[in-house]
Amino acid sequence: MMLANMGAEVYKVEKPAGDDSRAYGPFVNDESLYFLSVNRGKKSIVCDTRTDAGKDVFLRLVGKADVLVENLKPGAMERMGLGYEDLKKVNPGLIYVAVSGFGHSGPYSSRPCYDMIVQAMGGIMSITGVPGGEPVRVGSSIGDITAGMFGAFGAVNALYERLMTGEGQKVDVAMFDSQVAILENAVVKYSGTGQIPGPLGLRHPSITPFEAYRTKDSYIIAASGNNNLFRRFCGVVGFPELADDPRFDTNLNRNRHMVELSDLIQEKMLLRGTAEWMKIFLEADIPCGPINTVDKLFEDPQLKARNMLVEVEQPEIGRIKVAGNPVKMSAMREEEELPDLPAPGLGADTKEILMDLLGLSEKEAEDYLSGISG
Repeated sequence: MMLANMGAEVYKVEKPAGDDSRAYGPFVNDESLYFLSVNRGKKSIVCDTRTDAGKDVFLRLVGKADVLVENLKPGAMERMGLGYEDLKKVNPGLIYVAVSGFGHSGPYSSRPCYDMIVQAMGGIMSITGVPGGEPVRVGSSIGDITAGMFGAFGAVNALYERLMTGEGQKVDVAMFDSQVAILENAVVKYSGTGQIPGPLGLRHPSITPFEAYRTKDSYIIAASGNNNLFRRFCGVVGFPELADDPRFDTNLNRNRHMVELSDLIQEKMLLRGTAEWMKIFLEADIPCGPINTVDKLFEDPQLKARNMLVEVEQPEIGRIKVAGNPVKMSAMREEEELPDLPAPGLGADTKEILMDLLGLSEKEAEDYLSGISG
């Protein structure tokens, strides 16, 4: 979908029963909003690669493709005779992106996997939540999402290399690897100090003050990443003397006395509401922000200005807002930032793809479709 957002022509090859995510809720008029959220802008073609006709169509698609993306268990494509070594004979320049739970090598390679499994195994759940609390899943499917992002990143890099070498290659991305890759300072904290990171709830692990504070009416995030910011922060909060207190005069000392400092600041934060603190902090140029619920995003002026919630016309549902494209390119007009294309119906584009891309006659395309329905 990221590549489709940037203008790529993306064909979703589905089994006759359809992608599993078509059955995931929530639903409107029996249409999956989950499926819409990650498949808009694509076209759908049905291929049953267990049949000669389906396999032939698939191989012809591969011959036309720049990039193939598959999300099957390692070995599944090879058992069908459609692994990378097979497909590069059809298209030597093919970029073959394999996204799986644990990758195409290593002792876990053949294991089945889902998002929460790699969130757990990859360590992210061990540093998410409140101290002493139960493990908490990150609210969005970052195990799936980060693997997809690294897959797109790998595909673009492989395409660039192909421009120089003329050769395709296999890109092997594991969800498990991807979770470890985004742990940032948790990895170096343990490797450098031997301390096992744990959840800090509303606090940053390395910068103080940098947390969510309760206000008179809700919560606000306020952050001071250097001494100058901390001095301004102390001034507007009403504790100017804290900036010169030896317990808090450097970030290192502030981290050592994190709880003491947090308790002092929290007393002051309860005196005003979030909107009032936002005004005070922004006037002092202190990084801050409210904790928005999703409904608030739909009215946010910054997101409107950045075209980050856009409408698409989805058959059977009507106009519906989806997340926009966060990558803004100077050569791309605003109306091109996100194609106004819905998620495809199952196999809705099969005939068009067979005729326009693969050059089949109308009768050949209809025969293929009747073979699927039969």
